[in-house]
Amino acid sequence: MSFAPETQKYRPRFVRRQHWLDPLIEEFDASLQVLSGASRAGRANPAGTLRAEQPDLLSPEEQRHAAGLMRINQVGEVCAQALYRGQAAACSDRDTVALLQEAAAEEVDHLAWCNQRLKELHSRPSMLNPVWYAGSFALGLLAGRAGVARSLGFMAETERQVEAHLEDHLNQLPRQDQRSRDIVEQMKKDEINHRVTAQNHGAQELPSVVKGLMTLMSRVMTKTAYRI
Repeated sequence: MSFAPETQKYRPRFVRRQHWLDPLIEEFDASLQVLSGASRAGRANPAGTLRAEQPDLLSPEEQRHAAGLMRINQVGEVCAQALYRGQAAACSDRDTVALLQEAAAEEVDHLAWCNQRLKELHSRPSMLNPVWYAGSFALGLLAGRAGVARSLGFMAETERQVEAHLEDHLNQLPRQDQRSRDIVEQMKKDEINHRVTAQNHGAQELPSVVKGLMTLMSRVMTKTAYRI
């Protein structure tokens, strides 16, 4: 026979209020994961797993060239993370934020694949990645503040230019470097989907001047990232 207690002790529930510094801490943590190479892909590497018995078919010069191209691609993914996170942070439309976050998640896969391929090529990411990240995050904030249509237009144009870079890299990569080619092919497919998604959600065409500035900045980044 059991008796219910006559009184039950009151246990107060403590709910932590969000501090205004919390978003800044979250973004700082995200940037550290991106820049440190700690990001993990949610999808399998399209190039598969490198087996120890696979022969290295690249000459030293081909390996250096492939590494330079993959380093550019890795920088592009660092910039994509910063851009999308900056846009999402400045955007007040929930549907657009969800769209940006979904695209950013796929870009994390690209980043992890590029990091892995650079290691296989006995190379490293760009030493200027912190600079690229900070600048891209600032651009993302500006784009996000410009309104949903312009922010999506910025996303669509960014992806269009990335598509062009990836296509050029497919033409430049050594034919026997199938692992790099498989990664770049999948990246290109994803970037096309991101561009089409942005356009289908009302992306506004950017002015020619803005497109030109984006192209100029991209050229500076690619020329630098190839070597540094």
